[in-house]
This record gives sequence, C-alpha cells and structure tokens, in this order.
Amino acid sequence: MTELEKHSIGGVDSLSAALNGQSASCPLCFPSTGEPASLQNNVDTNSNKVEGMTKQKTQWKKFLEAVSTLQWVLSFLFLGLSCSILMVYLMFTSLWPLSTLYFIWLVMDWQTPERGGRRTTFVRKWRVWEHLRDFFPIKLVKTAELNPNKNYILGCHPHGIMSFGGFACFSTESCGFTKVFPGMQATLVVLAGLFRLPLLREYLMSAGICPVSKPSLVHLLSKNGKGNAVVIVIGGAAEALYSSPGVNAVVMRKRKGFVRVALEFGADLVPVYSFGENELFRQVIFSESSLGRRLQDLFKKIMGFAPCLFVGEHLAFLPYRTPVTTVVGCPISVPKRVTPTEEEVDHYHRLYMEALSKLFHEHKVSCGLSDSHKLRIL
Repeated sequence: MTELEKHSIGGVDSLSAALNGQSASCPLCFPSTGEPASLQNNVDTNSNKVEGMTKQKTQWKKFLEAVSTLQWVLSFLFLGLSCSILMVYLMFTSLWPLSTLYFIWLVMDWQTPERGGRRTTFVRKWRVWEHLRDFFPIKLVKTAELNPNKNYILGCHPHGIMSFGGFACFSTESCGFTKVFPGMQATLVVLAGLFRLPLLREYLMSAGICPVSKPSLVHLLSKNGKGNAVVIVIGGAAEALYSSPGVNAVVMRKRKGFVRVALEFGADLVPVYSFGENELFRQVIFSESSLGRRLQDLFKKIMGFAPCLFVGEHLAFLPYRTPVTTVVGCPISVPKRVTPTEEEVDHYHRLYMEALSKLFHEHKVSCGLSDSHKLRIL
C-alpha cells in the first residue's frame, strides 16, 4: 500500500509508515452469546457437524475443493503478473484496440478503488468460495456483537502466507459474515499497488477489497455511512516471514498507524485471530542476520511484499487441510480525536495488544492448540 500500506492477499507495511507519519467447514458461521461456556458448546457442536460432513465427502467434492483452493492460490501468486503481460501483449496484436480502450478506462477509473471500489454480491457469493472454505475448513466465530450504527477497524492476525482466513471470512460470504453480524459490511483492505495492475484490480474490487491507503480509509470510515468493518492485516509482509507451523507470532509493537486512524474517526478497534493460519504451508525461515533474510527485507522494502519460500501438501502450492478458525473479539471503545496525541495512540495501542493476547489465550485450546502455546508480539 503506498501512502499507506498485502498474500493478502496482503499486508500493511506502508500503512504503518504512512499513517504513523513516522514512518469452515462451517456452512454457516455461528454466533455466540458472549459466555465462554456457550461459545465452547457452539464450537464443539459445529466441530461435530464438520467432522460428520467431512466423513461424507465424495471424491468429486474433494476434487472441487482442491481445484477451488488451487485457483485462489494461483490467482494470489500469478494473476496480477499474468494480466499485466496479457494486456501489454495485446498491444502488439490485431486486438490492440481492446487493450488501448482498457488502459483509457484504467486512467479514467484510477481513483475508484479509494472511493469504495465496486463490490459485487454475485462474486462474493460464488460457489467456489464455499468449496475453498470446506477444503480446510474455515470457520468464523463471533464473541460479541458489532453495532451497525458504528464503524470498526478489525485487526486481522496472523498474516500467514496467504491470509486464507481473512479472505474467506471478510471478502466472501462463504462464512456468512453478514448473517453473523447483521447490518455490518466487511471490507478487507490490502496493498494499494495491487490496484494498479490491469484486470486484477477489477477482480479485487468485485470482492469488496479496497486499498489500505489513507484516502481509502478516510472514505470507508467517514463517507460510506455506518456499519463498516474495515479489516486490516496489521502484520503485513513482515509477519508473513514468521509464518510457520507451531508459530504464533504477530508483528505490531511498532505498528500504531491503525490506532491513529481509529482515533481520528472514532472507529472502535476489534482484534481478530485466525487460529491455524500459520499451519497451512511449510516455509523456509531465514535467521535475522542471514543473507536470505536481508534479501527478503530488501525486496519487501522495494516492492511492498516479501517473497516467501514455502511449500504446501500437494503440488507444492496446495495448502495442508488444516482447520482455520477466525475468532472476532470484543470491540474496544475508541473516542474521536481529530488530532490524537502520542499518549492517546500509545494507550489504545496497548489496550489493543492486551485484548489480542486475551483473545488468543481464551480460545487457543478450543481451536486446537495446547494450553502451553504462547503468543509472541514482535
């Protein structure tokens, strides 16, 4: 993202820089009463349903899930580059008028992503997303209500390699976000640079995805009415480099830009944790001082995202069939401050980190982790 900051699809490295100024198989997601015991019962009941459905899967169903997941992985990795090469190639063929007309349209439509984009319910409800959800499966869990008369900033952790939990829960209706949170509209914001790529930008906007730039956040939080849940993958590309099975690490100690924006618009903060996200791929983790890590950091600094050396369970790119449970925490009330002080930013940033840690430890066992697992905040 550039004035602000994507496997998002994406991270928020430039978000921190620009905003700081200093730099399932869950066919339907289920609500919770807010009581830990009730929530646990909901999780157990839903898990039993998932197990039953998994046993009944046909080979055809498994194939559809694998193909649906593979198409998303390949889209994530190669669609932007492929579309750019295609449009340039067409300029040197008899079809050059198509490419020319599109580039003219691109210039005229340049600001649309930062003005709310072009959300299409049809795309968000594609059946392919349900197969993607069922592959792992991915579940969405609610621990508290979100008031449709307010706006929220949801911090999604961890980034993982491709943020499957964040994408499925907030950029598609496969996990039933609008049913779980009536009156709310989720918008995942990702690397702004992705919206400069031809055709890919249209695909992203159709899913309701917007850039994580300052103008985009201003529009979503002040010019788009109420009931907006802006989802930011706080750790971004830097966090993706820590993604590995058994690791629960989030990068956010120095990332305060999202808190500053929340204060400027009086948007409540909501921690979100996707348990299992880091289990989907095996990644080569370079030590901090190694040449490999320095090259990754250099690439990230230039391009905005980090190249990860990872492998999945099948065909290299197909992730492991590990359940992903995305738990949406309780809102942290944030007052509106046109010009927030550093003390206020630090205060609410600390409250957010404490709430995220609490959310992790309250749900880690029910989401498949042992009681000994710790959350590292970097």
